[in-house]
Amino acid sequence: MKTKVMIVDDSAMMRGIIAGIVSSDPDLEVCGKYPNGEEALLALDKVTPDIIMLDIEMPVMNGIEFLRRIKTVSSAKVIVLSVLTQASSKVSIDALDLGAVALVAKPSGAVSLDLEAKKGHELVKTIREAAGLD
Repeated sequence: MKTKVMIVDDSAMMRGIIAGIVSSDPDLEVCGKYPNGEEALLALDKVTPDIIMLDIEMPVMNGIEFLRRIKTVSSAKVIVLSVLTQASSKVSIDALDLGAVALVAKPSGAVSLDLEAKKGHELVKTIREAAGLD
């Protein structure tokens, strides 16, 4: 059985890039892509991800608020993928305190077209570790 990964990022381009990276691993499958935390939370009635890839800066509901709310409705493990998750940043500390299991920094801004080339392997490795596949 494949590990189901939900992608939550306000950029359609980033959702596509992340989905491509996730789909490159035969043990992983994308179970949904959402532009903000609110839509992702509402989707949890229909979709049961094992892992959630979460951006921080999003309209409607940002990643930090999503982390505050998800604990009561899902046991999915959350990996934060954001330009804001630099080592020791307040956002990083807040995300970990709220239950994120890992942080991966986007390499070149909110829309990191080079994500696959620069961090694709690290991203898959982080997802596999969080899912207990490695």
